[in-house]
Amino acid sequence: MSNNRWTLPVIVFAQFCGTSLWFAGNAVMGNLADAFDLEAGAMVHLTSAVQFGFISGTLVFALLTIADRYSPSRVFFISALIGAFFNLGTVLSINTFGTLLGLRFLTGFFLAGIYPVGMKIAADYYQKGLGKSLGFLVGALAVGTAFPHLLRGFSDDLAWRYVIGFTSFIAAFGGLLILLFVPDGPYRKQSQKPDLTVIFKVFRVQKFRAAAFGYFGHMWEVYAFWAFVPVILATYIKLHPGTSLNIPVWSFLIIGLGGLACVIGGYVSQSFGTKKTAATALFLSGLCCLLSPLAIIATSPLVLITFLIFWGLVVIADSPLFSTLVAQNTEAETRGTALTIVNSIGFAITIISIQLLGFLLERINPGYIYLTLTIGPILGLLALYRKPSASGEPPGE
Repeated sequence: MSNNRWTLPVIVFAQFCGTSLWFAGNAVMGNLADAFDLEAGAMVHLTSAVQFGFISGTLVFALLTIADRYSPSRVFFISALIGAFFNLGTVLSINTFGTLLGLRFLTGFFLAGIYPVGMKIAADYYQKGLGKSLGFLVGALAVGTAFPHLLRGFSDDLAWRYVIGFTSFIAAFGGLLILLFVPDGPYRKQSQKPDLTVIFKVFRVQKFRAAAFGYFGHMWEVYAFWAFVPVILATYIKLHPGTSLNIPVWSFLIIGLGGLACVIGGYVSQSFGTKKTAATALFLSGLCCLLSPLAIIATSPLVLITFLIFWGLVVIADSPLFSTLVAQNTEAETRGTALTIVNSIGFAITIISIQLLGFLLERINPGYIYLTLTIGPILGLLALYRKPSASGEPPGE
């Protein structure tokens, strides 16, 4: 199916299907808490378990250079199938908090063979216009991440086990689509054996470091924001009695509309420049962090929803652009490993920011805890525009 106009849509749809596993647990967190008698802080720990699983998976995939040594389409398929299996295990009535943590960890582990490998597949097909292609792909991640919230909010009568079952089904289906219709791309260069030095080699490149550290700043904010969108909405309802908001549906829209921003950002970057477009989005999302207390105390729900939708747009718009910069400043035979290790470090950072918000939520006014997310955009922008060494070149475009 190479050189076919349907290749990118299939990759994008498969990515949407696979990444719906990510926040499936968050979408039904209230039901999980009731069914398994979980404590109040369970959401933070179960979310972190997925992130920790993803980090572990990406480290293993990177150290063994899986996506560069083996067919990325087959890696995607196998990972989607196994990830769907562990996600489905959540519905078992014998689960405890410990087994739920284990299942979410294993689901995250095999997401490492879906998200970064999906980007690797796209990079093997599209050298020109890679930013636009990855914009569609990360957009699919945003919509896939939000999708379980929509399922949960679609009907109060929809049993939470059906939400888990459906996300598992479509993840496996997405993997099958990749296996059947997306063979290895024309620009793929196969690595013959594991090279443990690749991880260190790629960070010696100035442009790669700038893109990677900009991405790390972005990651400090994005998943913490996504995980706490329902918390922000619930906090607003508590602070403003009488306010009625469908938290699952609004969570879907706030997170899912970010997919549109990824696509638009990909097109804008073609004329405005990848680095400048990424930096603009990162700056705007940092500004949202600073303004978050004002939005939460605003008396009008419309102000809050408008603000959160805008934040949801800019918080993810830079992600495909940073991944584009990473991919463009890496050799073809190590591109899969480079994307994977950058993902691994980035998601390790998300655990810290998510845990920090969970810690602060119980101790200070919840309207002010999101100010801490500003740290990421500030450090990311500093890294992106750091003056290179005398022998180096300015990072990015």
